Amino acid sequence: MFRTILIANRGEVAARIARTARRMGIRTVVVASAADRDQAWLTEVDRVVAVGGARATDSYLRQEALLEVALHEGCAAVHPGWGFLAENDAFAVRCAAAGITFIGPSPEHLRTMGDKSLARATMAALGMPVIPGSKRALRTPEEALQLADELGYPVLLKAVSGGGGRGMRGADSPAELREAFATASAEALSAFGDGRLYLERRIVGGRHVEVQVIADRFGRCVHLGERECSIQRRHQKVLEEAPSPGLSPSERDRILPLVADVVARSGYVNAGTVEMLLDADGKLWFMEMNTRLQVEHPVSEETTGVDLVEWQLRVAANEHLPEWDGVRRGHAIECRINAEDPDDGFRPSPGVVHTLELPSGEGLRVDTHLRQGDRISPHYDSMVAKLIAHGADRPQAIERMRAALARTRVEGVRTNIALHQRILTWDAFTSGQYDTTSLERELVGGA
Repeated sequence: MFRTILIANRGEVAARIARTARRMGIRTVVVASAADRDQAWLTEVDRVVAVGGARATDSYLRQEALLEVALHEGCAAVHPGWGFLAENDAFAVRCAAAGITFIGPSPEHLRTMGDKSLARATMAALGMPVIPGSKRALRTPEEALQLADELGYPVLLKAVSGGGGRGMRGADSPAELREAFATASAEALSAFGDGRLYLERRIVGGRHVEVQVIADRFGRCVHLGERECSIQRRHQKVLEEAPSPGLSPSERDRILPLVADVVARSGYVNAGTVEMLLDADGKLWFMEMNTRLQVEHPVSEETTGVDLVEWQLRVAANEHLPEWDGVRRGHAIECRINAEDPDDGFRPSPGVVHTLELPSGEGLRVDTHLRQGDRISPHYDSMVAKLIAHGADRPQAIERMRAALARTRVEGVRTNIALHQRILTWDAFTSGQYDTTSLERELVGGA
């Protein structure tokens, strides 16, 4: 096992990784930008190294500076967390060249799965059911129009290098598709430096279901069940739960072993998430694969008893995965508490957290990096905390989450706590009868 690792990230994910590393006896080094140097969570790590200015481009994205820190501090491995450099194949290559283990998949898999069009083709060739669509990136609007005629409308354009809904546009007609192509391509170029697009048949009213996997270097891959992530706004996840209330037992029994088998045969190593769309007939289709730890991983941990960060570290250190029983225990729900104002178009609300009261008790877990008096910077994400409620069944998990939200107080910044409280009493949610469009259609509109 590694003696020292560099956590090449900040905030909640850095604190999360540090907690597991400390339990395992691993020394942790983190980098901190000028905006983060006075944050209380830095006391949770063994060594803090200043790395640059407040902007991510001046600090957390400076690959050369991060590697210099890792080498100077004697780090045998780098954990990238999520965001920033977590899915950057060039950074993984540079780590390897420096003799440092990148805690994640190989650069080849980062490249393959980072190109959404190539990822679709790769998974389809391995036997994964893939949403019908283009087999390669589209070069012109005319190519998109021809394929849409073959597939039938509605269709969806997506950025080849995309994520988080950027570079994504739907179309119900040829005229809409031509306009959407230009808009999506420009947005993708601005966001990712890559304006290429691919096209899929649009599954209207689908549900976003993702499968958590982890694979070792010896050809073994296991799944840790599925998560439901359909409570979304503008393709951004708001609340997640496990298991999915919309997935039938027969489809679960069919798809989960298939996902693990396909990922194993692809040669993938470390943690990953296969994101899928559940159609009206109850069938799952592959969308993309995220090659990193996910924000919502705690719901899988709570229902399996597996510490995903621990096994990321163990797999990266060439350990074999154990024989897990595959039995999931109860139900878990995660609410992302963000410093944002849902009543003002979800405008971010940076500032000093003057009051921070977070709940505790049976079946509750809180993942946060903040303490009272800390500042939420306008330069990074607006995460305050993640509340995770676990129960013997879904009704108990819902009830525990309602009680947890009622005991949560955050003052000094605006938050989305009230929105979560509305979701937890919303008929569509409590009945489990919701899809990816429900939140915007029924509770928050297109704000």
